[in-house]
Amino acid sequence: MLESIKGPSDLKALRPEQLEQLSEEIRQFLITKVSKTGGHLGPNLGVVELTIAIHRTFDSPKDVVLFDTGHQSYVHKILTGRADQFDKLRQRGGIAGYPNRGESAHDVIENSHASTALSWGDGISRGFSLTGQSDRHVVVVVGDGALTGGMSWEALNNIAAANDRNLIIVVNDNERSYSPTIGGVATYLSTLRVTRGYERFLDWGKEVLTKTPVVGNPIYETLHGMKKGIKDIVAPQGMFEDLGLKYVGPIDGHDVAAMERALLQAKEFGEPVLLHVITEKGKGHKPAVADEAEKFHAVGIVDPETGTPLSKSVTSWTSVFSDELVALGHERKDIVAITAAMLGPTGLDKFEKLFPDRTIDVGIAEQHAVTSAAGLAFAGMHPVVAVYSTFLNRAFDQMLMDVALHKAGVTFVLDRAGITGDDGPSHNGMWDLALTGIVPTLHVAAPRDAARLRETLRESLEISDAPSLIRFPKGAVQTDIPAFERRDGIDVLYRGESADVLLVSVGAMAAIAVEAASQAYREGVGVTVIDPRWVKPLPQSLVTMAQRYKSVVILEDGIRHAGIASSISELFREAGLNVALHSIGVPLEFIEHSKRAEILEDLGITAQKISRDIVEWSSTVEEMQFPAHENADRKQTR
Repeated sequence: MLESIKGPSDLKALRPEQLEQLSEEIRQFLITKVSKTGGHLGPNLGVVELTIAIHRTFDSPKDVVLFDTGHQSYVHKILTGRADQFDKLRQRGGIAGYPNRGESAHDVIENSHASTALSWGDGISRGFSLTGQSDRHVVVVVGDGALTGGMSWEALNNIAAANDRNLIIVVNDNERSYSPTIGGVATYLSTLRVTRGYERFLDWGKEVLTKTPVVGNPIYETLHGMKKGIKDIVAPQGMFEDLGLKYVGPIDGHDVAAMERALLQAKEFGEPVLLHVITEKGKGHKPAVADEAEKFHAVGIVDPETGTPLSKSVTSWTSVFSDELVALGHERKDIVAITAAMLGPTGLDKFEKLFPDRTIDVGIAEQHAVTSAAGLAFAGMHPVVAVYSTFLNRAFDQMLMDVALHKAGVTFVLDRAGITGDDGPSHNGMWDLALTGIVPTLHVAAPRDAARLRETLRESLEISDAPSLIRFPKGAVQTDIPAFERRDGIDVLYRGESADVLLVSVGAMAAIAVEAASQAYREGVGVTVIDPRWVKPLPQSLVTMAQRYKSVVILEDGIRHAGIASSISELFREAGLNVALHSIGVPLEFIEHSKRAEILEDLGITAQKISRDIVEWSSTVEEMQFPAHENADRKQTR
């Protein structure tokens, strides 16, 4: 049946028994395809019937359907004609793992960062209202913990004041984000889940009153007086209704008929409505439910039957950090680990098992995490805030004004720094070096290998009067690269026989830098490779070292604009050092999903391309320094 679904209109003619069959086919399709490509499996298995009901009730793309976060949109993509593209999910030339305007008119926003869709929905529905498009609806599916983010509540506060919007909010309550959703909002939704008795209470009251007179009837008077109190006890949806939102639910999100009835009811209101829908993350795939749900939020290549990973096990950067933090946790009682709904992905789950009282998961609320960390530092603790690099963007103001301004001893650990690849433009951690470079007092380390990660993490925890930050990439950690020597904190990794080029390698770029230097040597160019380890503040000794070389090349896995090369250029300028300087890094543009190696190849960040560039730049410097005939003689003697 799935093969016959080319768009949402094909759903509307299906009978109820066909919808059940279609739901099963979609689940098997997702398990088969995502097991081969990797991707967000658990969340999408949980929204099958919910998404079918939405597309049967509304007319996308005339009606706008938004998902928060967007990793719940795989079923939406299938039902909007993209099933044949799932063989290349999250791969070059294939469809993205999040909604993507370039793929389909049915996708409006690329929202892999959570808690944004309600604000989008507010703006779009307001725009429809202001432009007289009263026949268009906006449906926002909010789930996987997105309602724990503060921006969602800022949006709800504004949405609730509107009474002329065709806006339907579907709260997909599966009790989880990456891991079990925590906090007051989660507790509140849990209460709503288990208190379904209010409607039965009203039905009983109506039945009693039909058998006895209403006026003066003590039962009626009692019911009338208790109505509000009973409602708050038996179905305490008052928080939403007190905001001014109509509340419908809880509804079984796996019952298409019940979902359609609720959505049709909401569609007729003509003002914002909140539907509370209960779903099971990972439904229909035994390995993806219960205790294993967190592992199946996002999977790599796995066995479709058992869910067992098929890729080779490697030591990851995340696991090295995780193990070292646990060791430090035993040594120091002041360490507190903080994350934003990502205990497992950031490696804090190991710390949490041993030190639950010193582990804090704030939900999808990076801003709160960072300012709370400042408070913990004031109280004598040393917080370690672990998030993905790209998610630090969401808490930049708090890092700047609450942590750095107050000289708080907080350590930030950024996983997935640099080019990550598969998850697309919003997940490439390419901005952190530029962003953190403008934060006064902040210390930034970029370890090149596991040994340096452990080393700089320990060093960062000794900084108590200023914030510090450690960044590392996604994936397997490379073999340790020992230094020939350490000069004033700068590691020398490769020494050329002549002082032609000083290659400054930032973080995990070290292996590429050393290989490029070796290749350039075979072309007659002497390259010395150094690793500052700490790239902010930059050591003044870098100026002294650079004076010996004809040119300096900086290799970093962040944007070139305002990155480490820019900081080094400013350092040299202030010192009055005039030396040719070249920057190799990421251009200032959004980079679509591909494998990390493919993207680096595209950007020319490979040992072979860098060595060629170094040789060419060195030749240019010589042409500038020597007359043509002298330069020719020099080349002949090499």
